[in-house]
Amino acid sequence: MYNSTPQTAIQNNMNCSKRDDFKYPLYSSFFSLVFVVGLLFNIVAIYIFGCTLKLRNETTTYMINLVVSDSLFVLSLPFRIVYYIKPEWLFESVLCKISVALFYTNMYGSILFLTCISVDRFLAIVHPLRSQTIRTKRNAKLACCAVWVMVLSGSIPTGFLLDTTSPNSSTKYCFENYSKKQWVSELSKVVVFIEIVGFILPLMINVFCSVMVLRKLRRPQTISRGGSLNKAKVLRMIIVHLLIFCFCFIPYNVNLIFYSLVRSNVLKGCYAEDVVRAIYPIALCIAVTNCCFDPVIYYFTSETIQSSIKSKSKVWHNGAKLLDRLQDSTQNSPKTTPKSPHLTTLRGKTFNRSSRGH
Repeated sequence: MYNSTPQTAIQNNMNCSKRDDFKYPLYSSFFSLVFVVGLLFNIVAIYIFGCTLKLRNETTTYMINLVVSDSLFVLSLPFRIVYYIKPEWLFESVLCKISVALFYTNMYGSILFLTCISVDRFLAIVHPLRSQTIRTKRNAKLACCAVWVMVLSGSIPTGFLLDTTSPNSSTKYCFENYSKKQWVSELSKVVVFIEIVGFILPLMINVFCSVMVLRKLRRPQTISRGGSLNKAKVLRMIIVHLLIFCFCFIPYNVNLIFYSLVRSNVLKGCYAEDVVRAIYPIALCIAVTNCCFDPVIYYFTSETIQSSIKSKSKVWHNGAKLLDRLQDSTQNSPKTTPKSPHLTTLRGKTFNRSSRGH
């Protein structure tokens, strides 16, 4: 949920001064960086999933849906950047509502898809035989459909509840104009729902699955699923997954709980409001980096993607070496027009025949 406009903030609490104007330059510069990096990384991910990845399994099904969610959010960032450069919404109101909905779709869609990947890895390693009937591409697609339904049912109403008009001016706002009445009557309940279903439960599931996999790795017997698994690789995969999950999503969602309490007047006082307002922009910037970090999870989670990237890198490396050799040979060769070896041989044979004739 987003901060109120200056007018709304004054109406909500006449005694508390608004001290989060630093968010505008912070958002515009940080979101510009995320847009460039996220667009590049997700284009590469789309290319790998769409053009080079031949083998598709349950894990790649979740990843493909994750990259779709990330790509939609990245494409909405230019609207945010323009808005935060000049805090006025210059586009149609519906685009504002869609941009807000895409943020929450990406946030909680990423959380749930990453949780699906964690559960899939837990079943594959801890229960490799019993999970064979569960871990199918059909069930993975059904799980993805369920995630999309849950996420869209929460994010679309949240986006379309936003009022882009201002009561005191003709200026249109976006991302920051939820009224105090909306917080008390509707949004506080929405926050409770999305925090439980979209954050707390997935966090517990991710931690549980990671702990169980680590316990399995400590056992002396070989872990296998169609071959032996490298324990170091699995350990690195779990650590990367958990670090990105915790880094991107815990700061924002914990602060959102307190922000909701402040806006709903459960927590009162200027100090509490100042703290949540100061933390919110930083936590939001950290949260949007998930669209840049998700490709890292693709790489560490899927050996198929690793081999695909390595093979492409090898081709590019060999091509670069060949190009360098051609450039070197061109620079070192004499400036006179090179003669064809076939032409030289033909001339030699003709000369020998002429010599024999004389």
